[in-house]
Amino acid sequence: MAKPYTFKSEVRLFPQAGGWYYVAAPQEFTDELKPLAVRGLVAVKATVGGSSWQTSLLPMGDGSQFLALPAKVRQKEQITIGDVIEVSFVVR
Repeated sequence: MAKPYTFKSEVRLFPQAGGWYYVAAPQEFTDELKPLAVRGLVAVKATVGGSSWQTSLLPMGDGSQFLALPAKVRQKEQITIGDVIEVSFVVR
C-alpha cells in the first residue's frame, strides 16, 4: 500500500488569465518525492473531502510543488480562494 501524505494549505489562484486554483505542497513532501518526479511531475491520487481524482504534483519553478484543484472538485466541496483545506494523496 502506498504511503499516504496529508497536509492543510490555503487555496490560491495563479494570477495569469485563466489561472488555476491550487494548494502548495509542503516543502518536506517535495524534497521526499523529488526522486520519483518525471520531468518535475509526481503522479498522485488526491483526495479533498469526499472527492478523489488522478493528477500530479506540479513544479512551481522555485523548487516547490503544487496541486491544482479542478473546478468539479471545488464546486462539489464548495472550495473558494482563501479557504484552508485538508488534502491527502498517495503516489500512483
